[in-house]
Amino acid sequence: MKWFALLLCFLLQAPVAAKPERIISLAPHITELLYDIGAGDQLVAVSDFSNYPEAAQALPSVANYAHIQLEAVLALQPDLVIAWRTGNPQSDLARLKQLGVRVFYSDPLQLDDIAPELRRLGAITGNEQLAEQRAAAYEQALAALRQQYQQLTPVRVFFAMSQQPLSTVANAAWPQLMLEVCAAENPFAVNSADYPQLGPEQLLLANPELIIQPSVGAQAIRPEQWQQYASLIAVQKQQFLAVDADLMYRFTRRSLDGIQALCEGIDQVRQHRAD
Repeated sequence: MKWFALLLCFLLQAPVAAKPERIISLAPHITELLYDIGAGDQLVAVSDFSNYPEAAQALPSVANYAHIQLEAVLALQPDLVIAWRTGNPQSDLARLKQLGVRVFYSDPLQLDDIAPELRRLGAITGNEQLAEQRAAAYEQALAALRQQYQQLTPVRVFFAMSQQPLSTVANAAWPQLMLEVCAAENPFAVNSADYPQLGPEQLLLANPELIIQPSVGAQAIRPEQWQQYASLIAVQKQQFLAVDADLMYRFTRRSLDGIQALCEGIDQVRQHRAD
């Protein structure tokens, strides 16, 4: 048992990392997750488009998807920088680490990653208890949504990322993962890109029953924008669904609200079919 005594001695003597009091978030989803677990008061700066919750808008922005303001970050003397592994410039992050800045990464890729991400952030920021509560609630709510919708009859949809150029979602794109929960059939789900561009003839051939369009605050879709595709079932039946873009693209617990709105809108089309 000598080895165990040595290990125990080492653990007792090992310094415990202090709770970080000055955190910088380099992505909107990270900012939102930190506020969600009670770490908002520890934030001293965020990235562009960190607009939720409202308190985040009062913090200075030191980054966007293309650039991190290294001098501004260093001037704030952060205890911890939390970066988006696939959404921040790797060269800037490498430079921060070279300068001695502690960098932690957040990069949820699947809907099921949100709960463990909350727990990881809770552990590193010293907010384990609330993070665990949030994570458990998320897991329960996501499971309930899957149980409610996934066994229903599929509805063929087109998720319109943009009209000019015409583009959609596929593969591991976050909105595509949401569509799967709702038993939505995306004709373009399998593609070489997560956000593929399409030709008009491809959309006409797919002939969706519902057109889903993200916008700021779920602004209503103007049907006349789609009149060039008048032969589509969705256009003929005026079956459009506007969804809040923030709920579709942010890797946070609010994704549940996005899924709920998406599933309810898709289910309306399903119900009209049965009428």
